[in-house]
Amino acid sequence: MAEAQGESREAAFLRETADAWYSSIDDWTYVKDSRLARRVGVRGYYLRIAPPDERGEPAKHDDHLQFWYQGPRIKRKFPPAAIVSPDALAYVRFGLRAPDDPRVVATAKVIDAITKVETPFGPAWHRYNHDGYGEKSDGSPFDGQHGYGRAWPLLAGERAHFELAAGRRDEAVRLMRAMERFAGDGGLIPEQVWDTYDIPEHDLYFGRPSGSAMPLVWAHAEYIKLRRSLRDGRVFDRPPQTVRRYLVDGIESPHVLWRPEHRRRAMPAGKVLRVELPEPAVIRWGAGGRDVPTRDSGLGVHYADLPTAGLAPGDAVRFTIAWAGPGWLTRKAAYAITPSVVRIGEGAHHQETEGGRRPAAAGAGADGAARVR
Repeated sequence: MAEAQGESREAAFLRETADAWYSSIDDWTYVKDSRLARRVGVRGYYLRIAPPDERGEPAKHDDHLQFWYQGPRIKRKFPPAAIVSPDALAYVRFGLRAPDDPRVVATAKVIDAITKVETPFGPAWHRYNHDGYGEKSDGSPFDGQHGYGRAWPLLAGERAHFELAAGRRDEAVRLMRAMERFAGDGGLIPEQVWDTYDIPEHDLYFGRPSGSAMPLVWAHAEYIKLRRSLRDGRVFDRPPQTVRRYLVDGIESPHVLWRPEHRRRAMPAGKVLRVELPEPAVIRWGAGGRDVPTRDSGLGVHYADLPTAGLAPGDAVRFTIAWAGPGWLTRKAAYAITPSVVRIGEGAHHQETEGGRRPAAAGAGADGAARVR
């Protein structure tokens, strides 16, 4: 869009940012060898979300944390590595992963083990484990604070799109029929269906609409899109641009991003460290104190690319941020990490290659000083 408007500078920055984000997907949301992975019998899987640690790095461990989206009265803690959601299969729908990618196949297995419910009317899925938005265990209404998330017909439609992308049209049709059977007497699809034993006194019956919103227009939209996709024989809203760029052409980003709110501890060898800031600055880095001024992206982000691609594993990238003002270098970085160091690692974290899949690198770590792995 920016390119079409003649904004080539902005277009180049946006494209490079998209590539860097794509190459960071595994770093942000893929976890291996967790307790849940061992329990389900997979090497790894995509989790729902990795909360940031004190440096903005994704926390993907088995230690228990309290999540920011929990209500103030809810004190339960959960291990971020154990929280999964059908959302992860959207990587396929967005054209960022192939449906037969081994990591995606394993993720679907974990999602089904944790969030899938088989009802008398067909399968449905919870949004994620420990979802608290739904009726209480006794069937009484959600009070804004306490409850248990129930099964969502919408997610049967999203799963049907995944199955269609994987070439399993019959399964996609079966899930579409389940969505239809989840509808109430008036043909309206509810937000949630009751996912356990009947409680007649609350008018709750296994697989039938719960006390949630009905209709959920989002669910009806998904049903219509699924109808269209089945007619076309493909997921009609899967962006062809991302499929071409990442799955066919195998584009990988040469950059690893560092920002004040995401201070990487590590980065893969062979990558360029891009420092992104909210205002102009000069980055002084290396033993010789080389200065690299930032460039204006035209989008409120100023960035500098440090030529780190030639550094070896074990090297450290040390840098100091000096903010540029009217007198140039008017004030130094006020961060607790000065100089910043990024450790260099062994190399880019690539996609699984089983079945001849083309490698697609994932991102790296974070810190004020980044280590090359």
